[in-house]
Amino acid sequence: MDIIRMQSFRRITCKGAMIFAGTQTIKRFSTEIRPSYFHYIGKEKLLYKTLGQQLDETAQKHPNTEAIVSYHEGKRYTFASVKDIVDKLAANFLKLGLDKGDRVGIYAPNNMHWYLTMMGAGKAGLVSVGINPAFQAPELEYCLKKVGVKALVCAESYRNQQYYEILEKVCPELKDSIEGHLKSKNVPDLKAVIIDSQDKWAGTLKFDDLLDCSDKNALQKLSDMQSTIKPDSACNIQFTSGTTGHPKAAVLTHFNVINNAYFNGKRNEMMENHRILVQNPLFHAYGVAICTTPALCHAATMILPSDGFSPEASLRAIVDEEVTMIHGTPTMYVDLIKKQQELQLPIKTAEIAVTGGAQCSPYLLKEIKDVLKLKKVKSVFGMTELTAVCFQSMTDDDEDKILNTVGHLQDHLEAKVVDLNGDTVPFGQPGELCVRGYSVMLHYLNDEAKTKETISACRWLNTGDKFILYENGYGQIVGRLKEMIIRGGENIFPKEIEDFLGTHPNILEIHVIGVDDKRLGEEVCAYVRLHDDTKTITREDLKTFCKGKLSYFKIPKYIRVVKDFPRTTSGKIQKFKLKEAFESEK
Repeated sequence: MDIIRMQSFRRITCKGAMIFAGTQTIKRFSTEIRPSYFHYIGKEKLLYKTLGQQLDETAQKHPNTEAIVSYHEGKRYTFASVKDIVDKLAANFLKLGLDKGDRVGIYAPNNMHWYLTMMGAGKAGLVSVGINPAFQAPELEYCLKKVGVKALVCAESYRNQQYYEILEKVCPELKDSIEGHLKSKNVPDLKAVIIDSQDKWAGTLKFDDLLDCSDKNALQKLSDMQSTIKPDSACNIQFTSGTTGHPKAAVLTHFNVINNAYFNGKRNEMMENHRILVQNPLFHAYGVAICTTPALCHAATMILPSDGFSPEASLRAIVDEEVTMIHGTPTMYVDLIKKQQELQLPIKTAEIAVTGGAQCSPYLLKEIKDVLKLKKVKSVFGMTELTAVCFQSMTDDDEDKILNTVGHLQDHLEAKVVDLNGDTVPFGQPGELCVRGYSVMLHYLNDEAKTKETISACRWLNTGDKFILYENGYGQIVGRLKEMIIRGGENIFPKEIEDFLGTHPNILEIHVIGVDDKRLGEEVCAYVRLHDDTKTITREDLKTFCKGKLSYFKIPKYIRVVKDFPRTTSGKIQKFKLKEAFESEK
């Protein structure tokens, strides 16, 4: 018989969930089947503040600490100078006629003006909207219309993108308009376009001109309105990946963002004087809630090595800026390791790597530590609709937990795993992960149907992840429900195959998809990157490797060797493009 501590005296049931309040000691027999529900209260209270309040607080306590270094632009600011610049930018946003709650789009790669715009929008009570810098005119148009962007801040160019040319396709009236007073039939909400450029583009404002404000009345207005900006107000809009149809617009509050930032930053051991390399795109939830705002909450320094991911730029920034913590996806670490083996740069200060987006294979985990000379590798798991992180490594997790779980449930969150009927399954059994708590988004903007489909009346968010929850609060991803392959009636989750075949000595990276089959409905196809470009791999090789370890029907029928994978800008694999590539072979 086990003695356990449970929260007990009040119980509410909601679609299989059990919520307890109060505490008492009860007895249970070890044979009892316990539903996979877990609530992790944590040891600290939630924070009730806005992004602007957090910036003011950090600048007051750590004025001379560097807030951000844009390595590739040669720019660096302390928290005190960031506050001064952000106040002026926010005041100028208000002078442009923007009102509290208006949306400010940021259409740019990882540059200094991205960071300043997000902070400035938050300080002015506006809502920042991250837009993928790789988007073309139709995609940009969709985003602007979907959320009603009123002011758009963008770069001049990025890679082969010329943003003014793209903007002219969306707003033909731009070149003939008065700056700050755009009137467009196609995107009627858009009133101002601001470009980070030394050149003057017709109909637009220069970003640098908004960084200076001598209007004391405007600054006073900004100061007076701070008490009217509520932590529960919208702060940021994140577009979902949009790999199947148009992306949805997830609305996050100051309360969502600040608390997720504080608690995930703390568990990542982020603290004052840490110098954090940010390789993930800032427009993504990872960039906002796992890098930018945690650094602000914990007075750490953000380092932007390049405008887009570049392994060499990252390595040189690690050395030159004495980086102590590295953020990236597993794929980024694969490329970082390969480049470091080539360059052999003197990495001396880096201590911690944080990885998200997918679990590390044992081989990659060892290489991250050995090649980059790190003490720890931590993992984070979550989704845009949960303000980024819901499960995460604890500070003292051993290698087994890091490799075989997505970490422990985040502070102040509840989790449960349910079957197709919405009933809670026992601990240790797979089902759909549902999460409830402070980090759940407000809603999908202008999409009530999708919001109701995703968030229940009891505020449980359905993640769409096939998941196993354990009694100790740790979890394991089985796969995405929508990615499940049905082969002759057998349900197959690609992740199980990817995790196993990822241990093959010749495989560097693997992604598994289902492809059409006349007899079985679907068959398994594996796309692989190999450690050595001169090597190859066959199905017979895989059958030998899998013998006695993986069921025959899970062994890929088709193998495709590639040098790279199609990805979103945030680093996620676009599996639908792999399927399109396979179908184009027919």
